[in-house]
Formats: sequence, C-alpha cells, structure tokens
Amino acid sequence: MNAYEYIISKQIEWAKNRGINLVGSQNQRGRKAYTMRIKDNLFQELNDRTKSDLENGDGGELTGSESQPAKIQALHSSSALGINVFDYWRTKTDLSIITAACGLSREGHKLTGEIRFEQKYPVDKRFPYSPNIDVVIIPQTGKYKAFAIECKFTEAYSSRGHGGLDDKYFENEENWINLKTTKKLAYEILHDDPHFEYLHAAQLIKHILGLNRKYGSGTYLLLYLWYDALGEAGYKHRKEIKEFNDKVNSDGVKFHDTTYQELIQCLTKHRTDHSDYVSYLTERYF
Repeated sequence: MNAYEYIISKQIEWAKNRGINLVGSQNQRGRKAYTMRIKDNLFQELNDRTKSDLENGDGGELTGSESQPAKIQALHSSSALGINVFDYWRTKTDLSIITAACGLSREGHKLTGEIRFEQKYPVDKRFPYSPNIDVVIIPQTGKYKAFAIECKFTEAYSSRGHGGLDDKYFENEENWINLKTTKKLAYEILHDDPHFEYLHAAQLIKHILGLNRKYGSGTYLLLYLWYDALGEAGYKHRKEIKEFNDKVNSDGVKFHDTTYQELIQCLTKHRTDHSDYVSYLTERYF
C-alpha cells in the first residue's frame, strides 16, 4: 500500500470508528472519503474569523453543492487538518504551546499574537492571484514579524505532481534581491519541476517572494508542516525538504520544517489542560 492510499484508508477507518457517515467526491459517486457535513470533519465548530478567512481565500474550501461536497469535507483535506490543529488556539491569549510544538518559539515563554488562515501575500502586481499561505501567526513581540505555515497532508504522496514557475516571476529583478541561490533553484524548475518528486518547491519559492515583499528578508519564519509517511516516500520527502532548506537558508531565508506527528507528540505533554483537543489529534492523526 502506497503512502497516499495508507493515509486515506486510515482516515476512513477513523471516521467509521466514530460513526461518521461518509459520501463520495460526487456525493453518490466516488470513493466515500468525505464527511456529509463540514463540522463532522472538524474538532470544533469553525471560529467565525476562521470561516471568514476561508471564504476570502482562493481555495474555495467551504464551497459545496448538492452534487459535490466542499473540499474541506475530505477526510484527507490539508485545510481541515490545519484548522483542527490551529483553530483551537485562536481564542487563547497564550500561543506558546502551539508555537513551541511547531518549533517556532521556546517552550515556556509566553507568546501573544493572532492566528490567521488563508492569507494572501502578493509577489507582483502583474499576477491576478497571490499565493495563499495556510496559517499565519502574527506575534505581538519578538524578532519575527510573522510565522508563515504551509500545511501538507496527502499532497506530496498523490500522483498529481506539481509544476514549476512561470517566466513572469523573473521579469522583476527586485523580487530576487539577496536570493541568488533561491533564484538559481527557481530557474532549475522553470515551467516544470523534474527534480522534486514530493516537495512542491515552486509553491514555497512563491511564498518566500511574497513574504519578502511584505515583511522584508529575515523578518519572518516560513514553516513547512507536513505529514510523514512510512517507507521510501517519507524518506525521499524528508530528503527533498533538507535540500530545499539548505539552499534557501544560504540566502538568509528563515525556513524550518516539522511533521504533524512531531507536533502532536509535543502537544501530548499538555494533555491534562487540553485533554479533548489532544485526544482528538492523537486518535486521528498520530
């Protein structure tokens, strides 16, 4: 069983164990891997601000119809996974537990700030759409202006693949100031990406360009939060992340990665104070 199939099968069994009714991608057709209601796929009801963030994003996560469930109803939805991990903290005054679990801050040091979803960071005015970053944490204090988090669940292990960068990204030299190695990498995956099989490097480069334009080089931290898989797929995915990390770090980009499993393991230390939340995450994703 490949990694993609294993993750989806595990999620289907989780839903069956909880008595959650499932439908196909076309409701009555397709594999039954979608919940009948959005709330069935979430730990808690969507925070109103989170719902607004999703509605303003370009992903159409909440848009469904009589013949087709919304994307966020997929058991393997990376958006649902990100929300299940981060939306819980949106009403909390101290974010240090979740930021420390992500490796973004030191454990035990209080951190106040704001959590946002599907935030847009334009790269250039010539593009009609801007890259949407899954989760952004804006700390009130500290040396970083933002923690930007790109969340991945099954995407790296699917057969869809991913493309490279468009020529237009190279028409404005100001976009690449202090990004010599990153620009060279971007040229290597121009139009198509024959090098990275699991990591969507072009998407991460777009995020770097957008974040640089918004905050400036070295003032933000970009986290790649991914779901690990057993066997060769997980090994190769991790190897590609390290290669990307080494290259962009040489340009001063503050790039970091961690897995959902590692994050959840850190959260288990706080089970006493957040028992329902930790139990949900461990039962479903650990």
